[in-house]
Formats: sequence, C-alpha cells, structure tokens
Amino acid sequence: MAWEEWDQLKTEAAARHSANMQLNSIPADPGGGGASPHGDLTVNQTDLAAVGNAAYELRTEFEGVSDRARLSSMKVTSSLKKSDGFALGEALDHVATHWVDQVQNLLDATAHISNHLDYTKGVHAKDEVYIAGTISSIAQLDKGFDERGTGH
Repeated sequence: MAWEEWDQLKTEAAARHSANMQLNSIPADPGGGGASPHGDLTVNQTDLAAVGNAAYELRTEFEGVSDRARLSSMKVTSSLKKSDGFALGEALDHVATHWVDQVQNLLDATAHISNHLDYTKGVHAKDEVYIAGTISSIAQLDKGFDERGTGH
C-alpha cells in the first residue's frame, strides 16, 4: 500500500468519525419516536466473552508468529553483520529491536483486554448472586407480612 493511499484512508476515517461524533449529550429531540434516552448500545455476557476470546486468540496466535519472525530476523541480522559485513545488518537489528518492543505492547494490550473481561464477568456473576439473595430475602419478608396481615 502506498503512503498516499494510507494517508487518504486515515483522512476519510477521521472525517467519518467526526461526522458521527457526539460528546456527552443526546439531541433534545432524538426523533424516531421510540429512541431510548440512554442510547442504543447494549452488551451482554456473550458479547463480552466473544471479545475476550478474540483478544486471547489474537494474543496466542500473534505470539507464535512474532517469535518466528524475531528468530528469523536475529539469524539474518547476525549473518549480515558478521560474515557478510553489510551495513544493512545494523539497520535490520535496529528494526528488529523496535519490532520486539511493539510486539510486547500488543501482547500486553490483548492480555489486558482478555483478563479485564474475565474479571468483569466474575464480578458481575458475584453481583448477580448478591442481588438474587437480597431480592429473595425481601420476598421472604413480604411473604411474612402478607401472612401476618391475613391472620395466618
């Protein structure tokens, strides 16, 4: 892909994004009659699990691929620097070093996403248990009041 094409795609994406951007508010009259005042974005546990799984799979696959690329780069770099005496070896070594840093950033980010979604899922599951227990307790209290009011 040519740099000009890349710059054009970035400009078009930014234009689309800014055309749809709305900050910290909703229109006074959302229109459409049935629009929710809270927006239309919804998410469920299945969606969160899918995102977490995709992040984990990306991390796992990319880790293997990047290791192979790193090892190949190190081998070529070593050969070019030592036995062949090419200056290109130093340049490739520089690129490979930065590649390793960027790979680690991506691996850390995908692990963070996956771990955070797993944590969130666990917290919400505990919240559900707590809420169900609380509602059950309230129902038992209501039942007691109902029985007392009927004389039983």
